[in-house]
Amino acid sequence: MTEDHRPRRLRPDCACGCRGAMGQHRDTLGPAMGADAYEGTENYVDRVVETAVLNAMIPNPMQRRAFLQSVGAATALAAIAQMFPLGTAKAIAQEAAKPEKTKLNIGYVPITCTVPLLLAHAMGEYGKEGLESVNLSRTPGWAIVRDKLAATEFDATHLVLAMPLTMTMGVGGPAMRTYVSSVQNVNGNAITLHVKHKDRRDPKDWKGFKFGIPHQHSMHAMLLRYYLAEHGLDPDKDVELRVFPPPDSVANMAAGNLDGMLFAEPWGQRAVFEGVGFLHMLTRDIFMDHPCCVVSVTDKFVSEAPNSYGAMFRAVVRATEFADKQENRKKVAELLAPAAYLNQPQTVLEQVLVGRYADGLGQVVSEPNRIGFKPFPYTSTAVWLLTQLRRWDMVPKDVDYQAVAQQVFLATDAAKRMKEMGLAAPASASIKHTILGKVFDPSQPQAYVDSFAIRRA
Repeated sequence: MTEDHRPRRLRPDCACGCRGAMGQHRDTLGPAMGADAYEGTENYVDRVVETAVLNAMIPNPMQRRAFLQSVGAATALAAIAQMFPLGTAKAIAQEAAKPEKTKLNIGYVPITCTVPLLLAHAMGEYGKEGLESVNLSRTPGWAIVRDKLAATEFDATHLVLAMPLTMTMGVGGPAMRTYVSSVQNVNGNAITLHVKHKDRRDPKDWKGFKFGIPHQHSMHAMLLRYYLAEHGLDPDKDVELRVFPPPDSVANMAAGNLDGMLFAEPWGQRAVFEGVGFLHMLTRDIFMDHPCCVVSVTDKFVSEAPNSYGAMFRAVVRATEFADKQENRKKVAELLAPAAYLNQPQTVLEQVLVGRYADGLGQVVSEPNRIGFKPFPYTSTAVWLLTQLRRWDMVPKDVDYQAVAQQVFLATDAAKRMKEMGLAAPASASIKHTILGKVFDPSQPQAYVDSFAIRRA
């Protein structure tokens, strides 16, 4: 990896209270601790220890800030070291923080939702955390991913959002406690129709259409069902929903097997690129900032290799933060277009990531927020997804929405880890969302389900 590829724009306030960015903190604390040195496991642990000791000795943030500003961070640490065995504490922490497993197998399906997992590999972020070898295993579809995760062939994997919830609940297979470590992307999908339907843009004209989806429980499926129902179509009676592996989507549309589809990108844009489809609607216009896919792990990995899990989390979240910056998007497309990662034409990825794209209707559209990369797992989005699964009778009627969401979405853990990295985390994991103009209150999930005229439950 070259110097130009390294993310250096993480600028939130430092956790020690010095008012500067974490980058400034790491550049001044200790000799020769530059930004690149900080990225390694040992120096990351050093910064955490230094910050923890400083916070303990001067608990008041304002006094701590004034102290640091008056004497400087390096002088402050030197003074503290005279009273506290800082070196010993660092050595103990570094030994305790070493990854239990330095070789990981991580599964993924080749879609842009998996950008953070792949980018962390392409940019060498895993190695900076002491993970000597991370094998990225490309898989065609979600059934295979689930089987390999259950068989512990994968330590972690990329999953569509609902799968960790349904796997934990034992829906569609044996119950297996599965967690959402971090969200990989928000938005980033589109309802794509076959070019033969350019004159049939009104959903009321779609009765009898065959739509492709990646998984019956996925966010893609729930958003498509929601959109159809809001336009008076029963998704179980008026159209046919067919499950396909994402890489097979465009070929099936070209063959005439699909009238439309809702898959993660780049497959909608690839359909435009191949001349077989057009983009009817971006999913951001249905549910703004909806999460799509996640990094998921099992209870076994988290409990047996917590340091390895932490190392993976930091590497992926740093890559997520890098990918979310608009100025980095072309570089991300360049890094991930090759066959070793997404195996897509670079121009297709750029259109998705940069947000300037051909819509298949003769227009070039500019929408910078077509896709975003936000790692924090809001439990309220899990509750919303569970309400839709319940609406279509895909989960038991006695589902405890809040309990399942909080168990599976490691929001508190993610917030703590993000703050340790010097990154901002939301004050609350539960917020209200608006879907096609209708506000969803996560504290009233069953009332929300009961409010829909078209539903199975």
